[in-house]
Amino acid sequence: MRIGFLGTGAMGTPMAHRLIAAGHELAVWNRSEGKTESLLREGAIAAGTPAEAELGADAVITMLFDDHANEEVLFGPNGLMDALTPSTLHIACSTISVAFSERLTREHERRGIPFIAAPVFGRPNVAEAGKLWIAIAGPDDLIERARPILQPMSRGISVVGKHPPQAHALKLGGNFLISAMIHSLGESFVYAQAQGIEPEVFFETVNSALFQSPFYAAYANVMLHPPEHVGATISLGAKDLRLLREAAAAAGVRLSLADNLAEIFDEARRTGLANEDWAVGQYKMAQRRGKLKADG
Repeated sequence: MRIGFLGTGAMGTPMAHRLIAAGHELAVWNRSEGKTESLLREGAIAAGTPAEAELGADAVITMLFDDHANEEVLFGPNGLMDALTPSTLHIACSTISVAFSERLTREHERRGIPFIAAPVFGRPNVAEAGKLWIAIAGPDDLIERARPILQPMSRGISVVGKHPPQAHALKLGGNFLISAMIHSLGESFVYAQAQGIEPEVFFETVNSALFQSPFYAAYANVMLHPPEHVGATISLGAKDLRLLREAAAAAGVRLSLADNLAEIFDEARRTGLANEDWAVGQYKMAQRRGKLKADG
């Protein structure tokens, strides 16, 4: 298939590589220069603008940072929306607000453009292995059109519902659980050390006895052995948490743990951890706040 791919950052690039390896023909575009070079070496075509990535495409995937980036790329000069045709499926893999997803859904319906949401779960190394988990929502026929495109990037696909914003809402909820998991792991490691127990011994014992979770294990390893290259950052985690709280408030729901985590993310950014790895930064905050309490 001919696919346009917009957004070749830390996540988008390995996703696009998987599509090329599966035999798809890609036209790629990124806001920052130089981010598409590895894809061009594998045969991808460079698009000069977001609109050019659509030319003749069966589908266009957007994997952009936030609402603002999507607004600029979709609706700005030479934006994607004006180039899309009723024969081109737009697959939104970005993590965006529920409100913006609602707007996109209405706009695509107004223009007669097929649209589905397909945000992804996984860090860049998971994307490189083609083992993302994808939450998808939209009309049944469009989901079936999207499957052969999404399968080379994923180890599984969950159909959330027929309304695209449902998938984006689920993604925000999942990321909230990741933040909550990291927070609880970080504080448990602080507690273990205070009792003279090595955090790795504490984790291996508790995970073996209770959770038996490879996901917990992967994040514990990142926290205790920070990777050379940052995956998702504290800024990204803070953005997703803000979008979750906005969606909850719009639905008349308050999430007290999310409110508490938001305070921690704000403090992390104020203390210079904005670009720190999400898991590593949250652990540093648990250590910092734990020490402050002990000193107090």
